[in-house]
Order: sequence, then C-alpha cells, then structure tokens
Amino acid sequence: NTKAYGGLAAGDGVGCAVDAGEIVGVIGPNGAGKTTLFNAVAGVESPDAGSVVLRETELTGARPNAVCRSGIARTFQSVRTFDESTVRENVLAGAVFGGRRRDRDAARSAVDAALDLVDLAADAGRHASDLPIAARKRVGLARALATDPDVLLLDEVGSGLTPAEIDDLTETVSRIRSERGVAVVWIEHVTDALFAVADRVLVLDDGSLIANGTPAEVRTDDRVAVAYPSGAVGGDAGGAAGGDAAGSTA
Repeated sequence: NTKAYGGLAAGDGVGCAVDAGEIVGVIGPNGAGKTTLFNAVAGVESPDAGSVVLRETELTGARPNAVCRSGIARTFQSVRTFDESTVRENVLAGAVFGGRRRDRDAARSAVDAALDLVDLAADAGRHASDLPIAARKRVGLARALATDPDVLLLDEVGSGLTPAEIDDLTETVSRIRSERGVAVVWIEHVTDALFAVADRVLVLDDGSLIANGTPAEVRTDDRVAVAYPSGAVGGDAGGAAGGDAAGSTA
C-alpha cells in the first residue's frame, strides 16, 4: 500500500501477506508509517495505491465498519472505553455493532468468551472508569475479540504498562492466537515483548518497508541497525519479555 500527504510518503509500497494464526510484529521509529499502515488496512484512510484483501475479499476503500464486519478488528494505543458503562457493556458494543450479525444470545456468548480470554470475567460488572490502565486496555482487546475477527490489529497495547503487565499481555496475545487461530499484527515500541511472541517482524522506516523476517533475522539486519543506532531492537529470542528487558523501546 502507498499513502502520501502532499509530497511526503507516509507509506511507500508497504505490504505483506499474513497467514492465519501468525503473529506479525511491526516496528519502526516515530513517523515511520506504522499507524498509516493500520489506518489503510482498517478503512480509516484509503491508500493511494495498492489494495487490502482478506481471503480473496477486496476491502480497499471500504468503511471501517464494513472492514470490521468482514473480519478485521483493531485496538488503539490510547484507551478508548465507554467509561460510565460496565466492562460487559463495553465488550457487548463490539459484539453487537462491530461484529458479524448475530442474535442476542450469540452476542452474549461472544462477550463471555472474550472476557474469559483476556482474564476480565471477574470485572465484567465494574465500570470501565474504575479499572487501571492495563485492565482498560484489556477491555479494548476483549471488545475487538467479540467481533469474531480473522485478523486482529494491535496498536501499541503495551504502551504505559509495567514490565509485569507487559509479561501478562504477551501471554494473553499468545493465548488468543492458540485458542482462536486468529492472525495478529502488532505495532509495538516495547520491542522485547514483541520479539518474544512474533513469528515475523516488519520494520518500517521513513514510510518504507526495510526488513521482513524472523526476530533473529531482523536483529542482525544492517538496515535495521541504521534505523536503530541505539541498538534497542529486541532481546533474547528465547527469553520472555520481562524485567529490565521489557522496558527496552524503539
């Protein structure tokens, strides 16, 4: 996909295929074009060139609600909850309005399953405003899951979380993949968390895709080293994202 603003290319020929059940990380310096990529896929913006296709269904230029009903759900970096509604009501909104058409009982079942998957069942009756930020981010994650997606776009869900909370989050993302078979595309600045669970990592820089490979391949790519002169790109591929490593950002 390509997207330009005036003479500035925010996404210049950026594209990839994602398989069912695959976790793909997306990293890059600020302004690299990560959010522009998500906006194009989710229908917030139409690409100037290229296409968005889900299982042979053309979604290029479709409105966000149509994209969601087709099977692509998204979370946001900033917390977006209905604060005076309960956790269950927040997630129900996704099941009813964002997901594929279903009756009331099916929607409630979808909500229960999503809350269980993100460990929020015990908080279902609490108001979203009463929850800490980590739990409120899980509300957004559950709301996206309640739409029954084939592809889940996660936009910096680890930002603002403690190392322990990030550990819990990576475990939850792995569980979502294993239990739902959903493909996950995850933008994250906390690269150690991402590298701990990603099958593949895309690296964007200045609107272009400069690397696409396994975490080990990306860590040793010379082009990535130039984009990240600090060297803060992922930790030990075999280790969990935790302790001081979880605070390593890019």
